[in-house]
Amino acid sequence: MKLEKQIFVDELLERIQASPYLLVFDYQGLTVDGFEELRKRLKEVGAKGTVAKNRLVKRSLQAGDFPDLSEAFVGQTMIVTGEGEIPAAAKVLKNFTAEFKKPVFKAGVLDGDVIDESQLKALAELPSREELLAKLLSVINAPASKLVRTINEPAGSLARVLQAFADKG
Repeated sequence: MKLEKQIFVDELLERIQASPYLLVFDYQGLTVDGFEELRKRLKEVGAKGTVAKNRLVKRSLQAGDFPDLSEAFVGQTMIVTGEGEIPAAAKVLKNFTAEFKKPVFKAGVLDGDVIDESQLKALAELPSREELLAKLLSVINAPASKLVRTINEPAGSLARVLQAFADKG
């Protein structure tokens, strides 16, 4: 293999190994403008869409001891990797596919396990990390808030009774 190709394979392997996920899509029929829009949306959530020769991507995956996805690398293939969370990238891809009918999901790997389209759709439905943390915080704060209201209620009731008595008198 030529030196330039070997360097590309090594860089691609580094990026794939640094990512907690790898998603493989068929982008055939997607316009250049559409592809650029998809890349822009992915970048906003910390993901990156890459197009490379299938043979070179397969070599990168083989060198990295990944599950065999060779049957997914047929035709025009784009891989999506990222440093962010997979639900955010999955949501972008789901919304983009709903809008443009492309790209078509072929295969994926999440933390070393192969995922299918139904699992990717389920990941797209998950709330973001920030939303989950906000929900967790509200659950943790709820008992404390109720306790404060319960403690303050007798004093508030007494104040309202005294005010009503003063208004009457």
